[in-house]
Amino acid sequence: MNIETKTGDRGPRTNRTNRTRNMALSAVRGLALTFITLPGAVLCFCLTLVSLVLIPIGIGIVTTPYVLTGVRMFADWRRVLAAEWGGVRIQRAYRPLPENANPWGRTFGMLGDPATWRDLLWLPVDMTAGFVTALLAFALPLYPLEGFAIAAGLWRVWSDGYWYGFVHVTDQTSGLYAAALGAVLLVAAYWLTPLLLTAHFRLTGAVLGSNQVELAERVRVLTETRRDAVDTSAAELRRIERDLHDGAQARLVAMGMDLGTIEALLEKDPAKARELLAQARRSSADALTELRELVRGIHPPVLAERGLGDAVRALALRLPVTVETDVDLPGRAEAPVEAAAYFAVSEILTNTVKHSGADRIWIDMHHAEGRLRLSVTDNGKGGAVIGAGSGLAGVERRLGTFDGVLAVSSPAGGPTMVTVEIPCALS
Repeated sequence: MNIETKTGDRGPRTNRTNRTRNMALSAVRGLALTFITLPGAVLCFCLTLVSLVLIPIGIGIVTTPYVLTGVRMFADWRRVLAAEWGGVRIQRAYRPLPENANPWGRTFGMLGDPATWRDLLWLPVDMTAGFVTALLAFALPLYPLEGFAIAAGLWRVWSDGYWYGFVHVTDQTSGLYAAALGAVLLVAAYWLTPLLLTAHFRLTGAVLGSNQVELAERVRVLTETRRDAVDTSAAELRRIERDLHDGAQARLVAMGMDLGTIEALLEKDPAKARELLAQARRSSADALTELRELVRGIHPPVLAERGLGDAVRALALRLPVTVETDVDLPGRAEAPVEAAAYFAVSEILTNTVKHSGADRIWIDMHHAEGRLRLSVTDNGKGGAVIGAGSGLAGVERRLGTFDGVLAVSSPAGGPTMVTVEIPCALS
């Protein structure tokens, strides 16, 4: 069995390339949002106002459900863009309407929904602050190029000079000042453009989002994870009791009986007494081994002493296949989180060795953006699923207690990649 260990290092050149690509992509998306935000929000807002004004004369009773449905479709589209482009998830919390409701019931049913009024409040915000943030995300990286063009000689086109920002360009020297200002703005755009796009979507989420839905979902998740944690703890307690009763306790009882027999045979049959003493010694050694295994199953000593990285390396050393570990943990998580992560990796590796048919396993561990991320990849036959009664289902329940998630990618024929993410901070 061979184990290879290396430390992860994401080079600064890769980070700069990714940030540059992110800036350019954010600028393009800001331009797209500029053409979507203002006309779409103005159209929806004006149609809604006209339809609401026409309700007293009866026309709005018919038109309002269609107009509000269009507003919801526009808001839903922006929710999709917020999730895909900005990583901002906005809950959708519209109340259901009866399928056979008449226009009157549909109109006032939709107007009685708080989510409808959040949509109507969001439209003027989107056409003002939302439009500005989207436009700035596009204009900020583009404006420095104008300064470079002015410095290259474009200032000569204007006989009375050209204002670039606060620089009045009338000759080549002032043109160089414009280029310097453009360079400063370009550096600012390098960092601020993605933040402006994120601010646009967070503004959308702040107005459209429903805190009550998030709170209800949070209560539901906590209720489920608490129940799973109680069930898991009860099952673990039963396992410990069973292992003690069937293993170490049985051996200690047998050893006590042997010692009683030895005491009676010391004078009558010393040879038989010595034989029983050797047997009692072996029983005590076996009982001690079982107790150590039991303690390791509750909380491995290497985990408490040396941390998660070394504990997983020690776990990999006992596997009968080649394992490569990549650990990049600048600190230690809290003990319960480390224990949950350790046992998750242990269960995943056990399943891999037993069922995948793999001859090589890769383990990657790192911490980024407030999350501990663990992935176990093998070159086996694939086909792993999270199902009832499987070891992965138990891992998922254990991680749920810590708001952790488990993802499995295992197409037929392999490879299989199991990923664990747990929100936590490192000390």
